[in-house]
Amino acid sequence: MNNNYLLECTDSLSLQKERKYLIKENKFQEATTSHYDLEENTLDQVLEDLDTYGFISKKKIVVIQNIENIKYDDLKKECDHLFKYIENPNPDNLLIIEAKKLNNTSKITKTLKKLCQYKQISLDSTDYIKAALKGYKIDANTISFLKEYCLDDITKISQECEKLKNYKLDTREITKEDIKEIVVKKLGDSKDLVFAFSKSLASKDKEDALRKYRELLSYNIEPFGIIGLLASQIRIIYQVKLLENKRMNNKEIANTLEEKEFRIKKTKELTHLYSEEELLLLMQELSKIDLELKTSDINANHLIEMFILNI
Repeated sequence: MNNNYLLECTDSLSLQKERKYLIKENKFQEATTSHYDLEENTLDQVLEDLDTYGFISKKKIVVIQNIENIKYDDLKKECDHLFKYIENPNPDNLLIIEAKKLNNTSKITKTLKKLCQYKQISLDSTDYIKAALKGYKIDANTISFLKEYCLDDITKISQECEKLKNYKLDTREITKEDIKEIVVKKLGDSKDLVFAFSKSLASKDKEDALRKYRELLSYNIEPFGIIGLLASQIRIIYQVKLLENKRMNNKEIANTLEEKEFRIKKTKELTHLYSEEELLLLMQELSKIDLELKTSDINANHLIEMFILNI
């Protein structure tokens, strides 16, 4: 079996541990390592690295992250090149391809699973907390509360368990109140939340849109900043919709707008929810709100909440 691995895992800590294990198992400890995140890098950059011999060290580790964010139809030539490499790899290269969640119906996933050594990695967060807090008293409800507080993210849980252990070193008993006191609650990504906010507005779900807006405020983002984020999101939906109507694919749209393909892919999930006229009206309304916030003493929260209620 060749040195090509496909790893599927939702948390970074587990991936890091598996990566270290594979490097040791394959005796690549002295090799140089290159990381390519396909939300930031191109597949061409990866292929160039794989096809080039190392200068500093003969052995080389190449890690590809977020492989699930590309589509075969958009990058047929590059994907076929990658498949061909994996079929006849350089034995001095260790290739580790990582994904949070694979689409098992996609050509890329099906092909990589055939060509690579596939591993689905998961850690049970309850078992992890029990092991991490061994020697401390913590009941099942408190464990569930900690998992919820950390959004079941093992990496986050690991960090917070260390803090809790130090905090309760004297009594060695951990309660919900301790978690509220010492653990920093994990929030979702603000970009994802702006996307969800836009979706709620498009669906005219006022209650959910208000909830998402108030959640954004908890990120310490000023209302003025939220208007800017929302306006940016609406603007790109409008631009993608126009280019989509010209039958441009994701790669062509990304190049035209100088954006990442992943953002174009996500934005396309919203374009069908709006007409071009609705998007123009929303941009005009947001522009009016922006001007009012800059030129008057009106309460910003009130203005934005009225905007949401009037959609």
